[in-house]
Amino acid sequence: MKTGTSFFYCLGQGFKGIKRNRLFFVASAATIAACIFMIGLFFAVVYNLNHMLKEAEQSICVTIFFDEELSESEIQKIGGDIANWSEVSRVEYTSATEAWEKFKEEYFANNPELADGFADDNPLANSASYDIFLKDISTQRSVVARLETTEGIRQVNRSEITADVLSDVGRIVGIVSIVLIGVLLAVSIFLITNTIITGITVRKEEIKIMKYVGATDFFVKSPFVFEGIITGLIGAIIPLVVLFFIYRWAMNFMVTEFSMITGTLSVLPLWDVFSILIPGALLIGAGIGFIGSIIATGKHIKV
Repeated sequence: MKTGTSFFYCLGQGFKGIKRNRLFFVASAATIAACIFMIGLFFAVVYNLNHMLKEAEQSICVTIFFDEELSESEIQKIGGDIANWSEVSRVEYTSATEAWEKFKEEYFANNPELADGFADDNPLANSASYDIFLKDISTQRSVVARLETTEGIRQVNRSEITADVLSDVGRIVGIVSIVLIGVLLAVSIFLITNTIITGITVRKEEIKIMKYVGATDFFVKSPFVFEGIITGLIGAIIPLVVLFFIYRWAMNFMVTEFSMITGTLSVLPLWDVFSILIPGALLIGAGIGFIGSIIATGKHIKV
């Protein structure tokens, strides 16, 4: 039999196997759908949470102040060197004049005449500073230690507690994600394996006849593999559709009901999430079906 013909024959047999075992197919597809729904839902939440954590990290900075005797050019040179450190994403410079102007706007907004007494004397003359933003908040300790030993820097201010909390949250989310997804995948593979074993049991006589007439290992096992993959793909498509509408509703709900929060921490756009979720879910569904069917045929079909 030609390769193309064999492929379509095995594919057709896979669909026939599904038709024969409708009840088991529905149970397996529903279980896979539930597992992938949970994985997809968890992925969307974790992906958004990581995005928000990254946004929060980007707003946290280390602020440095310089020795009084340093000139403007020396301060700029130190800032330029720090900007080239591998851990640093960007630096923002605030001169003494800019610091005083900002201070006046914040503290003398209602009584601007009080600031007139400092017209010829900047009380923040030695307050030139750099805000240093990091690529990864977990590197803050090492960066601070390096800054504290840099010549010309007299003071280093950092938000150590906030940085540690964000770092710990990110780590915990990652560990929980791996464990939960692993458990869900294991459950799905177990269920699809049992479904394929049931199909093999029902077709035991047919398999014996195929073996007697010289059918190859591939030819006998392929219909069950196709059956598993098809079941997995169908089980993946259903939750994708449901998750699409849930995520779209959640986005609209967040924008309308929590506009103050979304102004500072944004929710990822629909396509940013589903451009990863769609191929990922289909691959997981097909993979669950493939692995489950390979396990089942390997144990229960001895050709």
